[in-house]
Amino acid sequence: MPITSAEGRSTESSTAPAADNAEPIMLELVDENGRTIGTAEKFSAHLAPGRLHRAFSVFLFDEAGRLLLQRRALGKYHSPGVWSNTCCGHPYPGEQPFVAAVRRTGEELGVAPALLREAGTVRYNHPDPVSGLVEQEYNHLFVGIVRAGLNPDPEEVEETAFVTPAHLDELRAKMPFSAWFMTVLDTARPAIREVIGASAGW
Repeated sequence: MPITSAEGRSTESSTAPAADNAEPIMLELVDENGRTIGTAEKFSAHLAPGRLHRAFSVFLFDEAGRLLLQRRALGKYHSPGVWSNTCCGHPYPGEQPFVAAVRRTGEELGVAPALLREAGTVRYNHPDPVSGLVEQEYNHLFVGIVRAGLNPDPEEVEETAFVTPAHLDELRAKMPFSAWFMTVLDTARPAIREVIGASAGW
């Protein structure tokens, strides 16, 4: 299971809560059916008990059927240093989730998917036991293939790894993962099997 570190991480992270003079990052608030009902500042939307908002999660695989994981940068204010799926984030208000997923994958990992398709949605409520922040999300899932080399942003990504299902089980037994990881992975499995085939074991 090759794990690749991101080098050159700055001591300041753009993912920390915004300073008073910085432009706030806004999220799209939704109802239980995923309909937009307003907006909220990103950090405030994650304060307990959390406000239901739109999100996305991406699962990219190489040609061998291995899942690309990332370990979140240590400077992140939410779930720092934990392993998670290829990429996740929030569309800007009015931005289509598919567009946001492609944009954010490029920003975090420096790569564009060779193929990307929708894999359903899932709604969950996952508190982060370390930070006390809460993920109340209506999450749009995407599954695809990556063929190009990675160029991770070290302020976003600490490490990356391509894993088989067996390697994932080994890593989960040793390392912390994001609170939402298994929820989004299990929901995406039918689409994963359609994209990469059942023989990969997902």
